[in-house]
Amino acid sequence: MSYPAFSQVTIVVVTYNSAHCLPMLSPLLSVCPNVLISDNGSDDGTADKAQMLWTHVTVLAHGRNLGFGAANNRALAQVKTPFALLLNPDCEMTPQALLALLSSAEIFTDVALLAPQLMASEEKAEVNYRWPSAYWTSRGPAAEGPLCVGFVCGAVMLLRMERMALTGFFDECFFLYYEDDDLCLRLFQAKQPMVLCPDVKVLHRSRGSVRGRSPWRSEYLRGFHHAQSKLIFLKKHESLQAAQKLRRRLIWTTTLALPLRVILFSPKLLARMWGRWCGVLKWKAS
Repeated sequence: MSYPAFSQVTIVVVTYNSAHCLPMLSPLLSVCPNVLISDNGSDDGTADKAQMLWTHVTVLAHGRNLGFGAANNRALAQVKTPFALLLNPDCEMTPQALLALLSSAEIFTDVALLAPQLMASEEKAEVNYRWPSAYWTSRGPAAEGPLCVGFVCGAVMLLRMERMALTGFFDECFFLYYEDDDLCLRLFQAKQPMVLCPDVKVLHRSRGSVRGRSPWRSEYLRGFHHAQSKLIFLKKHESLQAAQKLRRRLIWTTTLALPLRVILFSPKLLARMWGRWCGVLKWKAS
Protein backbone atom coordinates (compact mmCIF):
# COMPACT_ATOMS: atom_id res chain seq x y z
CA MET A 1 0.00 0.00 0.00
CA SER A 2 1.32 3.44 -0.90
CA TYR A 3 1.11 6.52 1.32
CA PRO A 4 1.67 9.74 -0.70
CA ALA A 5 1.98 11.80 2.49
CA PHE A 6 5.12 9.88 3.42
CA SER A 7 7.07 11.67 0.68
CA GLN A 8 7.05 14.68 3.03
CA VAL A 9 8.93 12.96 5.84
CA THR A 10 12.30 11.31 6.39
CA ILE A 11 12.53 8.60 9.05
CA VAL A 12 15.71 8.78 11.14
CA VAL A 13 16.64 5.74 13.24
CA VAL A 14 19.78 5.72 15.39
CA THR A 15 20.97 2.17 16.02
CA TYR A 16 23.55 0.56 18.27
CA ASN A 17 23.51 -3.23 18.45
CA SER A 18 19.85 -3.06 17.47
CA ALA A 19 19.59 -5.89 14.93
CA HIS A 20 16.91 -7.60 17.07
CA CYS A 21 14.68 -4.51 16.68
CA LEU A 22 14.72 -4.35 12.89
CA PRO A 23 11.77 -6.72 12.22
CA MET A 24 9.37 -4.61 14.30
CA LEU A 25 10.44 -1.48 12.41
CA SER A 26 9.70 -3.07 9.04
CA PRO A 27 5.92 -2.35 8.81
CA LEU A 28 6.70 1.37 8.81
CA LEU A 29 10.14 1.60 7.21
CA SER A 30 9.21 -0.64 4.29
CA VAL A 31 6.51 1.84 3.14
CA CYS A 32 8.46 5.08 3.73
CA PRO A 33 10.52 6.26 0.75
CA ASN A 34 12.95 8.36 2.81
CA VAL A 35 14.76 6.48 5.57
CA LEU A 36 18.13 7.14 7.20
CA ILE A 37 19.69 4.54 9.51
CA SER A 38 22.44 6.18 11.56
CA ASP A 39 24.47 3.31 13.01
CA ASN A 40 26.80 3.92 15.94
CA GLY A 41 29.36 1.19 15.25
CA SER A 42 27.17 -1.84 15.99
CA ASP A 43 29.04 -5.15 16.20
CA ASP A 44 25.93 -7.29 15.67
CA GLY A 45 25.56 -6.57 11.95
CA THR A 46 22.78 -4.00 12.36
CA ALA A 47 23.93 -1.81 9.45
CA ASP A 48 24.27 -4.70 6.97
CA LYS A 49 20.99 -6.31 8.05
CA ALA A 50 19.13 -3.01 7.69
CA GLN A 51 20.44 -2.56 4.15
CA MET A 52 19.41 -6.11 3.27
CA LEU A 53 15.93 -5.66 4.73
CA TRP A 54 15.24 -2.32 3.05
CA THR A 55 17.21 -1.71 -0.12
CA HIS A 56 15.85 1.83 -0.41
CA VAL A 57 17.24 3.08 2.91
CA THR A 58 20.43 5.06 3.33
CA VAL A 59 22.68 3.58 6.02
CA LEU A 60 25.19 5.89 7.67
CA ALA A 61 27.72 3.50 9.20
CA HIS A 62 29.83 5.64 11.51
CA GLY A 63 32.14 2.83 12.60
CA ARG A 64 32.10 4.00 16.22
CA ASN A 65 29.63 5.20 18.82
CA LEU A 66 29.17 8.93 18.31
CA GLY A 67 26.40 9.18 20.90
CA PHE A 68 22.65 9.45 20.40
CA GLY A 69 22.43 13.17 19.68
CA ALA A 70 25.46 13.26 17.40
CA ALA A 71 24.22 10.29 15.34
CA ASN A 72 20.84 11.99 14.95
CA ASN A 73 22.55 15.21 13.90
CA ARG A 74 24.56 13.44 11.18
CA ALA A 75 21.34 12.06 9.71
CA LEU A 76 19.33 15.28 10.11
CA ALA A 77 22.00 17.15 8.14
CA GLN A 78 21.00 15.04 5.12
CA VAL A 79 17.22 15.48 5.40
CA LYS A 80 15.64 17.24 2.42
CA THR A 81 11.96 16.74 3.28
CA PRO A 82 9.79 19.22 5.24
CA PHE A 83 9.58 16.81 8.19
CA ALA A 84 11.86 14.35 9.95
CA LEU A 85 10.63 11.62 12.27
CA LEU A 86 13.10 10.57 14.95
CA LEU A 87 12.27 6.99 15.84
CA ASN A 88 14.01 4.85 18.44
CA PRO A 89 14.58 1.22 17.42
CA ASP A 90 12.55 0.03 20.42
CA CYS A 91 9.39 1.83 19.25
CA GLU A 92 6.71 0.09 17.17
CA MET A 93 5.02 2.75 15.06
CA THR A 94 2.39 1.85 12.50
CA PRO A 95 1.93 3.66 9.17
CA GLN A 96 -1.47 4.80 10.45
CA ALA A 97 0.15 6.44 13.49
CA LEU A 98 2.59 8.34 11.28
CA LEU A 99 -0.27 9.45 9.01
CA ALA A 100 -2.15 10.74 12.04
CA LEU A 101 0.89 12.66 13.28
CA LEU A 102 1.41 14.23 9.85
CA SER A 103 -2.28 15.16 9.74
CA SER A 104 -1.88 16.95 13.07
CA ALA A 105 1.13 18.79 11.66
CA GLU A 106 -1.11 20.11 8.87
CA ILE A 107 -3.53 21.47 11.50
CA PHE A 108 -0.88 22.96 13.81
CA THR A 109 1.16 24.75 11.17
CA ASP A 110 3.25 26.83 13.59
CA VAL A 111 4.45 23.86 15.64
CA ALA A 112 8.14 22.89 15.62
CA LEU A 113 7.73 19.43 17.12
CA LEU A 114 4.90 16.92 17.51
CA ALA A 115 4.92 13.70 19.51
CA PRO A 116 2.61 10.73 20.06
CA GLN A 117 1.52 9.13 23.29
CA LEU A 118 4.07 6.43 24.13
CA MET A 119 2.62 3.19 25.48
CA ALA A 120 4.40 0.72 27.75
CA SER A 121 1.76 -1.82 26.67
CA GLU A 122 -1.55 -1.72 24.87
CA GLU A 123 -3.22 -0.70 28.13
CA LYS A 124 -0.58 1.33 29.97
CA ALA A 125 0.44 4.82 28.86
CA GLU A 126 3.87 6.22 29.65
CA VAL A 127 4.35 9.74 30.98
CA ASN A 128 6.40 10.95 28.03
CA TYR A 129 5.56 14.65 28.28
CA ARG A 130 5.56 17.44 30.87
CA TRP A 131 6.50 21.06 31.40
CA PRO A 132 10.21 21.91 31.53
CA SER A 133 11.51 20.65 34.85
CA ALA A 134 13.71 23.74 35.11
CA TYR A 135 10.55 25.86 35.45
CA TRP A 136 7.66 23.90 37.00
CA THR A 137 6.67 20.53 38.37
CA SER A 138 3.96 19.02 36.19
CA ARG A 139 0.73 17.92 37.83
CA GLY A 140 -2.86 17.15 36.94
CA PRO A 141 -4.67 14.52 34.85
CA ALA A 142 -3.39 12.97 31.64
CA ALA A 143 -3.91 14.72 28.30
CA GLU A 144 -7.27 14.07 26.65
CA GLY A 145 -6.58 15.96 23.42
CA PRO A 146 -3.74 17.72 21.61
CA LEU A 147 -1.97 20.22 23.84
CA CYS A 148 1.18 22.30 24.05
CA VAL A 149 3.87 20.88 26.31
CA GLY A 150 7.37 21.84 27.38
CA PHE A 151 9.04 18.45 26.98
CA VAL A 152 8.49 15.20 25.13
CA CYS A 153 10.59 12.05 25.28
CA GLY A 154 13.06 11.80 22.40
CA ALA A 155 12.00 8.24 21.53
CA VAL A 156 9.57 9.53 18.88
CA MET A 157 9.59 13.12 17.62
CA LEU A 158 8.20 14.61 14.41
CA LEU A 159 10.29 17.67 13.59
CA ARG A 160 9.26 20.47 11.25
CA MET A 161 12.64 21.16 9.68
CA GLU A 162 11.97 24.81 8.85
CA ARG A 163 11.18 25.61 12.48
CA MET A 164 14.02 23.51 13.89
CA ALA A 165 16.50 25.60 11.92
CA LEU A 166 15.83 28.41 14.39
CA THR A 167 17.30 26.50 17.35
CA GLY A 168 19.40 23.73 15.82
CA PHE A 169 19.20 20.08 16.74
CA PHE A 170 20.96 18.15 19.53
CA ASP A 171 23.80 19.48 21.67
CA GLU A 172 26.56 16.93 21.23
CA CYS A 173 27.91 17.59 24.72
CA PHE A 174 25.27 15.03 25.74
CA PHE A 175 26.47 11.57 24.72
CA LEU A 176 23.38 9.77 25.99
CA TYR A 177 20.40 10.98 28.07
CA TYR A 178 19.18 14.55 28.63
CA GLU A 179 19.76 15.52 24.99
CA ASP A 180 15.97 15.58 24.54
CA ASP A 181 15.53 17.64 27.73
CA ASP A 182 18.04 20.14 26.42
CA LEU A 183 16.50 20.32 22.94
CA CYS A 184 12.97 20.80 24.28
CA LEU A 185 14.07 23.43 26.76
CA ARG A 186 15.78 25.40 23.99
CA LEU A 187 12.63 25.17 21.86
CA PHE A 188 10.54 26.29 24.83
CA GLN A 189 12.82 29.25 25.51
CA ALA A 190 12.69 30.20 21.81
CA LYS A 191 8.86 30.10 21.97
CA GLN A 192 8.70 27.29 19.42
CA PRO A 193 5.54 25.25 20.19
CA MET A 194 5.64 21.53 20.89
CA VAL A 195 2.41 19.54 20.72
CA LEU A 196 1.54 16.15 22.17
CA CYS A 197 -1.10 14.16 20.26
CA PRO A 198 -2.48 11.65 22.80
CA ASP A 199 -4.73 9.92 20.26
CA VAL A 200 -1.64 8.82 18.31
CA LYS A 201 -0.21 5.86 20.20
CA VAL A 202 3.17 4.18 19.76
CA LEU A 203 4.32 1.08 21.65
CA HIS A 204 7.63 1.78 23.39
CA ARG A 205 9.69 -1.18 24.59
CA SER A 206 11.77 1.04 26.87
CA ARG A 207 15.48 0.21 27.08
CA GLY A 208 15.02 -2.46 24.45
CA SER A 209 17.02 -0.91 21.63
CA VAL A 210 20.45 -2.25 22.67
CA ARG A 211 21.33 -5.92 23.02
CA GLY A 212 25.09 -6.15 23.09
CA ARG A 213 27.35 -9.06 23.93
CA SER A 214 27.80 -7.77 27.48
CA PRO A 215 24.52 -6.72 29.17
CA TRP A 216 26.38 -5.78 32.34
CA ARG A 217 28.58 -3.37 30.39
CA SER A 218 25.47 -1.88 28.76
CA GLU A 219 23.97 -1.23 32.19
CA TYR A 220 27.26 0.25 33.41
CA LEU A 221 27.28 2.67 30.46
CA ARG A 222 23.64 3.61 31.09
CA GLY A 223 24.49 4.62 34.65
CA PHE A 224 27.72 6.37 33.61
CA HIS A 225 26.20 8.52 30.86
CA HIS A 226 23.00 9.27 32.78
CA ALA A 227 25.03 10.68 35.68
CA GLN A 228 27.33 12.69 33.42
CA SER A 229 24.50 14.09 31.30
CA LYS A 230 22.50 15.11 34.38
CA LEU A 231 25.43 17.17 35.60
CA ILE A 232 26.06 18.67 32.15
CA PHE A 233 22.40 19.68 31.89
CA LEU A 234 22.36 21.28 35.34
CA LYS A 235 25.54 23.22 34.66
CA LYS A 236 24.27 24.43 31.28
CA HIS A 237 20.78 25.47 32.34
CA GLU A 238 21.24 26.43 36.01
CA SER A 239 24.79 26.98 37.22
CA LEU A 240 28.17 25.37 37.80
CA GLN A 241 27.58 25.64 41.54
CA ALA A 242 24.30 23.69 41.27
CA ALA A 243 26.02 20.94 39.28
CA GLN A 244 28.88 20.71 41.78
CA LYS A 245 26.42 20.53 44.67
CA LEU A 246 24.51 17.70 42.99
CA ARG A 247 27.78 15.90 42.22
CA ARG A 248 28.77 15.93 45.89
CA ARG A 249 25.35 14.61 46.90
CA LEU A 250 25.44 11.84 44.28
CA ILE A 251 28.91 10.76 45.37
CA TRP A 252 27.72 10.25 48.95
CA THR A 253 24.34 8.70 48.20
CA THR A 254 25.75 6.30 45.61
CA THR A 255 28.68 5.34 47.84
CA LEU A 256 26.26 4.51 50.67
CA ALA A 257 23.88 2.60 48.37
CA LEU A 258 26.51 0.45 46.62
CA PRO A 259 27.03 -2.00 49.52
CA LEU A 260 23.28 -2.60 49.67
CA ARG A 261 23.24 -3.45 45.97
CA VAL A 262 26.10 -5.90 46.57
CA ILE A 263 24.17 -7.57 49.41
CA LEU A 264 20.90 -7.78 47.46
CA PHE A 265 22.89 -8.61 44.32
CA SER A 266 20.92 -7.55 41.32
CA PRO A 267 23.63 -7.69 38.62
CA LYS A 268 21.97 -5.16 36.31
CA LEU A 269 21.24 -2.66 39.07
CA LEU A 270 24.69 -3.12 40.57
CA ALA A 271 26.35 -2.52 37.18
CA ARG A 272 24.19 0.56 36.57
CA MET A 273 24.94 1.98 40.02
CA TRP A 274 28.66 1.35 39.60
CA GLY A 275 28.43 3.18 36.28
CA ARG A 276 26.68 6.10 37.98
CA TRP A 277 29.36 6.28 40.66
CA CYS A 278 32.14 6.29 38.05
CA GLY A 279 30.30 8.83 35.91
CA VAL A 280 29.93 11.23 38.82
CA LEU A 281 33.55 10.84 39.92
CA LYS A 282 34.92 11.34 36.40
CA TRP A 283 32.74 14.32 35.52
CA LYS A 284 34.72 17.47 34.83
CA ALA A 285 33.14 20.90 34.93
CA SER A 286 35.30 22.27 32.12
